[in-house]
Amino acid sequence: MVQEVVRLPLAVGEELAIRKNRIGSGGKRLCIVTGTHGDELEGQYVLWRFNRLLAEHPEYLHGTVDLYPALNPLGISTMTRGIPLCDLDMNRTFPGHENGSMSEFLAARLMDDLAGADACIDIHASNIFLREIPQVRVNVNTASRLVPMARRLNMDFIWIHAAATVLESTLAHSLNALGTPTLVVEMGVGMRLTRSYGEQLLQGILSLMASMDMWSGPVEPVSEPIISHDGAVAFVNASQPGIFVPAAEHAVDVERGQELGVVVDPLTGEVRERLVSPATGLLFTLREYPVVYEGSLIARILGGIV
Repeated sequence: MVQEVVRLPLAVGEELAIRKNRIGSGGKRLCIVTGTHGDELEGQYVLWRFNRLLAEHPEYLHGTVDLYPALNPLGISTMTRGIPLCDLDMNRTFPGHENGSMSEFLAARLMDDLAGADACIDIHASNIFLREIPQVRVNVNTASRLVPMARRLNMDFIWIHAAATVLESTLAHSLNALGTPTLVVEMGVGMRLTRSYGEQLLQGILSLMASMDMWSGPVEPVSEPIISHDGAVAFVNASQPGIFVPAAEHAVDVERGQELGVVVDPLTGEVRERLVSPATGLLFTLREYPVVYEGSLIARILGGIV
């Protein structure tokens, strides 16, 4: 059943409405949210496929599933990352405030609706600049509780990252602080759908639901993810502006010193910089958008596991 979570009036007779689809009733509750950033669309495919699966096999569902495809509907409609009326990153406004600005009010209402779920999955894509392999990102402070759940999601690896002040204003951090276990999934690239990644995550969601006794249907075996801390991740940044031309494929193992690509100047034909891997490991992030400036992130290499 489609339900309205919050509605706000806008200028010239328009309205902003955030909706969810509630499937099932009673028992444990799983929430799946996406569309917080308007340029991240990978989650749209996942929720479409999941909706159809639940419609075809309602007998397998034991509990309640709430699906939120567009936390930032204006951003999705206008192909902008933030809330277009104020150019604000919605994932920096949580937990929000009932008496605050429009974005804070929306965040507060969403928190009220999501809080208390037995599990929440927050699906993100990368932005338009970078391509990511399927991964779960977990704050070190919640790792002991969330990593066992993250193992079920069929992702390639789990990145346990250090605590940072900015994370305190994200949906996942705010829900976890309230005791609602929330996993952040990141995969693919901005403004695109990667169907293979979506299908991979779909099987992971079913696996997680089965472990929660919410799903009695068929579940395919899930892959065992690599688990890594920040210290095992090496970063590659450009030191020269220009056009990045990759020399390595995404999601492959690379060797220390291997060329990842070059930064070139189309005007003069000059190769301004050759970028090499600082470590041996998995190339899990690679620059997708070719225009770079000094400091632009080019790649991340997973160089160790725990």
